[in-house]
Amino acid sequence: MPMKADFLSRTLAPTIERASRQFPVLLLTGPRQVGKTTLLKRLAERKGAPAPRRYVTLDDPMLLQLAREEPALFLQRLPPPLLIDEIQYAPGLLPLIKQAVDADGGKGLYWLTGSQPFHLMRHVTESLAGRVAIMHLQGLSLSESLGQGQSVTPFLPGQPSSGAIAPGAPALGWLYERIWRGAFPALHTTDDGLPDRDLFYGSYLQTYLQRDVRDLAQVGDLAVFTRFLRSAAARTAQLLNLADMARDVGVAPNTAKHWLSVLAASGLVWLLEPYHTNLSKRLVKTPKLYFLDTGLAAFLTEWTSPATLEAGAMSGALLETWVVAELLKSYWHNGKQAAFHYYRDKDKKEMDMLIVRDGRAYPVEIKKTAQPGRDAARHFSLLEHLGLEIGHGAIVCLAGETLPLTSRVDIVPAWRVA
Repeated sequence: MPMKADFLSRTLAPTIERASRQFPVLLLTGPRQVGKTTLLKRLAERKGAPAPRRYVTLDDPMLLQLAREEPALFLQRLPPPLLIDEIQYAPGLLPLIKQAVDADGGKGLYWLTGSQPFHLMRHVTESLAGRVAIMHLQGLSLSESLGQGQSVTPFLPGQPSSGAIAPGAPALGWLYERIWRGAFPALHTTDDGLPDRDLFYGSYLQTYLQRDVRDLAQVGDLAVFTRFLRSAAARTAQLLNLADMARDVGVAPNTAKHWLSVLAASGLVWLLEPYHTNLSKRLVKTPKLYFLDTGLAAFLTEWTSPATLEAGAMSGALLETWVVAELLKSYWHNGKQAAFHYYRDKDKKEMDMLIVRDGRAYPVEIKKTAQPGRDAARHFSLLEHLGLEIGHGAIVCLAGETLPLTSRVDIVPAWRVA
């Protein structure tokens, strides 16, 4: 029987197991429906697991009421090892979990999931400092969706690639079908054919708006917030301009700023900060906005097929967005921080990404072309003026194989970073 996405190996699994042997508490964050609970349940049920782990979800109204009103009784009735889903609904449990793990002294006692990471972070750091391993899960990487997630390593230009091995050099339509469909596991089942993508995203948005947005933002008019969400999706891979977004939607700039923080808190968007030092006053300091799931962005901006998306005005922006999201997954799904920046100066000379590692900056440019020329790397030398040691560079594009562009820059197929 063909494999379901629910059972595809996730790159993060070995890191979770290692962390659970080191910390008493593990918190796995990420947007709704990216597979957090499925992953932790699979690990808890695997052969050789140390002890049965009970699962409870705070989506259950009765359990949620008990967790909020009688948190001590909740934990008494549900001793560890325990998996608690959607812990953000009852942050009052966290101080009592701290007391429990301090008294027990064991490892891997509590596994927690949360779909609002930054909303949770203050409670976690206040209550569980030094006792919790915090990890972040996104939708399936390309490698994971192809059943090759076990051996993915963080992408770094000049290093051997561990990205997905597709049959032959993937065609343009193949890649844009992936971009258009998105990365949610529910959209990658293979036993009965691919699910209805529009039906999934319509339902996903309804759940997101009714639950997370009402909880985080106290939004009265969900139609206005939905317009803001669409406005953000239309601006993926662009410099953030909150004033323009607020004007388009018809809200105050402070409201737009707060709503953007809601999108970030629920894991739907990510801000790529510019690289700047005190030595250079000429660098632009506005972040770039990225939607973390290209399928959701394409749905919100109403691209009805992979072909219309590939031929349309957002073709390049969504390719860049997809590559950035895959690069992030290569780090986050290995339990690593992603020290990513972009470069842009007042003369509009720019680089899509700098991966900063061990005091060295690795420049990355993303191009919708199969045959980039040396001109694609023309701005990489600007890094010398920042006092940075320059690492190997990469032009991520639609080429069919990895090739040297110069002695210090490689051409890398987009599907090889994932």
